[in-house]
Amino acid sequence: MASSIPPLRPAIDRTAPKPSPAREPLWRHVLGERLRGLRHERGEKLSETASRAGVSPQYLSEMERGIKEPSSEMIAAVAGALDVTLIDLTLAVAESLRSAQHSASRGATCSAAYALAA
Repeated sequence: MASSIPPLRPAIDRTAPKPSPAREPLWRHVLGERLRGLRHERGEKLSETASRAGVSPQYLSEMERGIKEPSSEMIAAVAGALDVTLIDLTLAVAESLRSAQHSASRGATCSAAYALAA
């Protein structure tokens, strides 16, 4: 009589959620954070900045929350209303994106190193 012995394999929980890789933030989200930060630094209300930029407060709010994908003209108008140049704003957003990418890739490298060490 042969008994049935299950193979020696670790159980795999296929229902457990797999960790998702760190996602790179979207340009519009980082732009919105930067615009809101600049507006807050100036101590301005949304309506004040929007009025100077020639956009509605609702549109500016959507830009700041990363909901809208604004045109370059809209970005330039809001940048001007906040007394920053388009190039300075663009560089600040690009630097934030670069930092986020660097942090994400460094985290992945550290995780891989810990996995190899174990």
